[in-house]
Amino acid sequence: MKHARLILPALLAAAACTSALAAEPVAQVRVTFDRQHILIRDAKGYADVAVQRRITVDDPARIASVSKLVTTLGVMRLVEQGKLNLDDDVSKRLGWILRNPAFPDTPITLRMLLSHTSSLTDNAGYWNVALGEDIRTLANDPKAWDSAHAPGTWFRYTNLNFPMVAGVMERASGERFDRLMQRLVLQPLGLHACFNWSGCDAATIARGVVLYDAVGKPQKDDLHGKAPDCPVIPARDGGCDLTKWVAGQNGTLFSPQGGLRISAMDLAKIGQLLLNEGRVGKTRFLTAKSLQTMLSSHWRYDGHDGDIGEMDEPQRGSFFCSYGYATQQLASGDGKSCRDDLFSDGRLHVGHSGNAYGLLSGVWIDPQAGTGVAYFATGVENAASGAHSAFSAIEESMATGR
Repeated sequence: MKHARLILPALLAAAACTSALAAEPVAQVRVTFDRQHILIRDAKGYADVAVQRRITVDDPARIASVSKLVTTLGVMRLVEQGKLNLDDDVSKRLGWILRNPAFPDTPITLRMLLSHTSSLTDNAGYWNVALGEDIRTLANDPKAWDSAHAPGTWFRYTNLNFPMVAGVMERASGERFDRLMQRLVLQPLGLHACFNWSGCDAATIARGVVLYDAVGKPQKDDLHGKAPDCPVIPARDGGCDLTKWVAGQNGTLFSPQGGLRISAMDLAKIGQLLLNEGRVGKTRFLTAKSLQTMLSSHWRYDGHDGDIGEMDEPQRGSFFCSYGYATQQLASGDGKSCRDDLFSDGRLHVGHSGNAYGLLSGVWIDPQAGTGVAYFATGVENAASGAHSAFSAIEESMATGR
């Protein structure tokens, strides 16, 4: 009974803390930067409520769809090495035919996958392929395709595009996606980051941010300081034997569309890379041409050529008004049907947003001003509650600092 009297107050206190935090973000992290310097570092709240661990700007979180931008940095490096071509039929690399059954004669290219104009949809799923299974189970499902619009003619933000991209990258390199991204992007940029925790050291994993939903319930990465038992969806028999990996068989395994774990400080380094046209200090990471190809708009909403919201998040607003290769170009909308002016300044901002498991995130640069911001919040709703855009109020606040 003596121990029970001690434990009960502690449990009640932790529950009260979680309840109080649920009324506002559990954690908020914001870093601003220019081409050479970090300007502002701000972190408040908890990385792990259960143990009362305060969050810092160096704590890595599952950054959601900002992962797509980082994945595309890897794609562009393979393009520069001559291992990939943006205009080739990706079927040549995959080793099997990827086609919309309604348009069987229209090849699908990397340009289409990266710009979300491939005619793929998420209606058949995009992450739910277990270890040892083949992504063709999704590609062969008619629900995975938009039968009304030919590839290259319609924008639809689709997570499944990026597991296909990962499969192409694996086939071109012969390397597993998580390891390939470490070699091509994360290590050269000096980032303590990884996909699905694979490749992160023990100290980085110990600082992992728990993702909470809007009522304070843990949703992802409640790891208690340790690496997950399996970094991918286990095989149907529960096994996690990654030695049986086959290049290109299942690009969903390491979540190229959303599974990057990265801190706001390291995300700011990505932003500085974009501002510096592909340079890191005096080192050339990507050519300026490749970087500009990523950041430029390859599709812009004209009122009737795309779905401008998030298909799997109907509560999210309509803010996909202009899109490059895993980059959004903000303040491109008309302010009415398409409302993407996150910063409420009418200026061009380029980057990417993310949301999943109660986290909202973003990294944005202002190319003209030479400045940028990286941020994320946990324990938040992702409804379109913003005052001047179709983003949420918390995203507007973190983007602008107001």
